[in-house]
Amino acid sequence: GPSSYPPTTGAPRPPTIPGPPLPGQTIAGPPTSQPNHVSSPPPPSGPHPGPPMSGLHGPPPPTHPPQPGYQMQQNGSFGQVRGPQPNYGGAYPGTPNYGSQPGPPPPPKRLDPDSIPSPIQVIEDDRSNRGSEPFVTGVRGQVPPLVTTNFLVKDQGNASPRYIRCTSYNIPCTSDMAKQSQVPLAAVIKPLATLPPEETLPYLVDHGESGPVRCNRCKAYMCPFMQFIEGGRRFQCCFCSCVTEVPPHYFQHLDHTGKRVDFYDRPELSLGSYEFLATVDYCKNNKFPSPPAFIFMIDVSYNAVKSGLVRLICEELKSLLDYLPREGNMEESAIRVGFVTYNKVLHFYNVKSSLAQPQMMVVSDVADMFVPLLDGFLVNVNESRTVIASLLDQIPEMFADTRETETVFAPVIQAGLEALKAAECAGKLFIFHTSLPIAEAPGKLKNRDDKKLINTDKEKTLFQPQTSFYSNLAKDCVAQGCCVDLFLFPNQYLDVATLGVVTYQTGGSIYKYAYFQLETDQDRFLNDLRRDVQKEVGFDAVMRVRTSTGIRATDFFGAFYMSNTTDVEMAGLDCDKTITVEFKHDDKLSEDSGALLQCALLYTSCAGQRRLRIHNLSLNCCTQLADLYRNCETDTLINYLAKYAYRGVLSSPVKTVRDALINQCAQILACYRKNCASPSSAGQLILPECMKLLPVYLNCVLKSDVLQPGPEVTTDDRAYIRQLVTSMDVAETNVFFYPRLLPLTKADVDSDSLPAAIRNSEERLSKGDIYLLENGLNIFVWVGVNVQQGLIQNLFGVSSFSQISNALSTLPVLENPFSKKVRSIVGMLQVQRSRYMKLIVVKQEDKLEMLFKHFLVEDKSLSGGASYVDFLCHMHKEIRQLLS
Repeated sequence: GPSSYPPTTGAPRPPTIPGPPLPGQTIAGPPTSQPNHVSSPPPPSGPHPGPPMSGLHGPPPPTHPPQPGYQMQQNGSFGQVRGPQPNYGGAYPGTPNYGSQPGPPPPPKRLDPDSIPSPIQVIEDDRSNRGSEPFVTGVRGQVPPLVTTNFLVKDQGNASPRYIRCTSYNIPCTSDMAKQSQVPLAAVIKPLATLPPEETLPYLVDHGESGPVRCNRCKAYMCPFMQFIEGGRRFQCCFCSCVTEVPPHYFQHLDHTGKRVDFYDRPELSLGSYEFLATVDYCKNNKFPSPPAFIFMIDVSYNAVKSGLVRLICEELKSLLDYLPREGNMEESAIRVGFVTYNKVLHFYNVKSSLAQPQMMVVSDVADMFVPLLDGFLVNVNESRTVIASLLDQIPEMFADTRETETVFAPVIQAGLEALKAAECAGKLFIFHTSLPIAEAPGKLKNRDDKKLINTDKEKTLFQPQTSFYSNLAKDCVAQGCCVDLFLFPNQYLDVATLGVVTYQTGGSIYKYAYFQLETDQDRFLNDLRRDVQKEVGFDAVMRVRTSTGIRATDFFGAFYMSNTTDVEMAGLDCDKTITVEFKHDDKLSEDSGALLQCALLYTSCAGQRRLRIHNLSLNCCTQLADLYRNCETDTLINYLAKYAYRGVLSSPVKTVRDALINQCAQILACYRKNCASPSSAGQLILPECMKLLPVYLNCVLKSDVLQPGPEVTTDDRAYIRQLVTSMDVAETNVFFYPRLLPLTKADVDSDSLPAAIRNSEERLSKGDIYLLENGLNIFVWVGVNVQQGLIQNLFGVSSFSQISNALSTLPVLENPFSKKVRSIVGMLQVQRSRYMKLIVVKQEDKLEMLFKHFLVEDKSLSGGASYVDFLCHMHKEIRQLLS
């Protein structure tokens, strides 16, 4: 039969036989045969771009010489063979005998920004090298194309990188090697990721009443890596080596290669990702679940009504309820809906289809929350359509003259939870909330906003909830499968760090629209709400990650709850959420067998079907550090490091967290330098080819609002960003930390393509051009002071620079090629991101420009963050210190 793992057309492997060095790239430094060198100038005489490290001792140096086998002169340009790249200047005259000169040091020389590794260049190279061929997953340990590259995936036995990305695809065989390198071994898993239309969704396998076939001992699910033996009567588990009988109904003969003859007919034998229909034993209380419910809970206090928010929500829900998620080919959604409004008290609505008018029931004893009606609270949209429409018309009128400014919050969640309990189903609460809950009620909060705590040992309290009440509430929600999505509309401090706890621990999403104004923010809010209501969600979810002998999952990051050390529990898990898992060695691994992971997600679909989604991935293992460094994924590494640091601020001062990040990064690069690069002068910084962007990206994480806030960043913003980043996927963290900057004036109006991006630095901007910058949350359009009048007229419909309004939240629709092109670019970017980005027009030399410059991450930041050039010099100093 055809071989199951066709050779792939990936990057060519460099030769491992001794021979002439490969052509690589000299970033800077004396022209030598060694690629990827940056010579560092003497340390700047001004302040250092970071605290000097003291007393850091790396692991003791190994006494044996570097292993033969790989060409040592190649120095980290293992990867694709490339000639010199454009945009990289010539040699940089460094000072090779660093620090040993007698007399005064020479004047500082500045590193040429064009000669240091460019994110734009790396992204472009990967696009041109790996964007045209499909990524075929049949081969173990293949590094996928970058997240910024558009590519097609063919599942041939390993899960698509859309579902799982790893920090390294070749992991050290021993824990000593792993410790020495300091490279974290982690996987960023997005179990319900959306696939592009041309890729097939995971097949649903139904094994009937017997359920999925599993290993007797470790309970791993049948997958392509299981080994069938004894003519197919038994199989040996690839995770724990235990031998299990094949159930009679599952028996099949083996061909001459030892493969089952039904290999290609069974997704679980030939594919990396698939689903099983779960049997009743996988359900709560051993009974199949009811379809989930959505409950909309609207704050009707004075601010919410006065801003027009209540009316907007009610208008939108009338049409949005037709778009509830539904299973495959079902005519209508199985999800039932309910409605609550609240200020200091709660109002429940009976919208039973037999009623002529909706009925309101008020619960004013918020200390002892109960649901005043069972029948008629959760209803089918189609049956109760006229009653619901009537209710949504009436709500804005009923509260039009309210004077009530205080709100409760915890009782609202309790009410939703009680309603789902009574209906015996899982579901999601959509809570629209405007202010700090100061009314007398459980979970009441006080204003504890205090900027004076920044950069002190007490700073961590700003990120911690002010009461344990909400984590206890979250625990109850998870047990019921009650997921909480929170839409916040604050005009002042609201304590996101506390209110967000329930959202975070139930697997929900949080959206924040500060100083909400109808005319400028309604597009963004409505788009977010539509997408949030419509997107695929799995309810009552439990995820477990199994690994083959030698490594195990030790740590987890994301929006979920854990009651034990192995099960990640989520009341809801949507298609945008990721869970990051760190692995540690508990034994030796072997190069022959490699390492395996299997992520199993048990969840209830939107139609109430209990399912298991399985993703499998096989990785290589190495005894040479060079192999580890050649198969890393920097974007995934940054995703992990950011999440690790963002969790660290809950328990340590921010400065400690930043120092630890710098130190870990220095250790990773020093270990490479010592073990994998050929001897060369200390004045040269040598970076591994696939990690050459580690310094620039790490500097972006260090300068982010959570770790180094500027004066205008609120404590709520920091808590919000901390929470968002913790469940972001790799593509989202990539553009969040290093935004995309496009020169709009260079866009070709006749093609569908985007203009080539440029680097995030003010010196790359020209006064005569217009640029777009996106980071996944915002889109800035920056207009230079010398932009031609014709361009301004075509894009903004006004005749001069001074007439462009700062208040624009959308670009005017004008009938000319430039306007159409720019609007199509904005539309294209909006669709790519999981949130609707706010559009902000920035005129050069305007007050908003300060905000825009905050995103030019290669430059020094106002909050004291180093420029890329300075940070690279600082990094070099740290590495040299570790090596000496």
